[in-house]
Amino acid sequence: MKGFSYPYNPEIHAAARGTGLNVSPKAAREVCHAIKGMELEKAKSYLERVMDLEQAVPFKRHDGKVGHRKGKGISSGRYPVKTAAAILKVIESAGNNGEALHIDIENWRIAHIATSRGVRFESRFPRARGRATPKMRESANVEVVLEEVK
Repeated sequence: MKGFSYPYNPEIHAAARGTGLNVSPKAAREVCHAIKGMELEKAKSYLERVMDLEQAVPFKRHDGKVGHRKGKGISSGRYPVKTAAAILKVIESAGNNGEALHIDIENWRIAHIATSRGVRFESRFPRARGRATPKMRESANVEVVLEEVK
């Protein structure tokens, strides 16, 4: 399919893309890194645990001033609830696309998940005495490719 950074075959892969998601690109990168290679159902349950604040996402690259969290293999991490919800929607969309192509998605895994910075747009930050300061808001683009576990 045109525009994906992963070469995939539509007959054996299922894919979806979320563009202009209103989430932090840095948090999206860390969540994508955490779930890459997971099976589909495990990834969904992992993201639901993150949204319930039960399991932290380890922050490996963007870990400046990020506190330590409990868990095996975690030094610093956060609970990016908004990002986890947005990426979960994209993953579910990829699963639904696979079902629409009449592909059995019982035992699928995330073969490729990547994120990039989306468009930036100007918003306003309210200040004292009725003033406002301009602020650039960021968004993220996420692409997911699923494949069957052999």
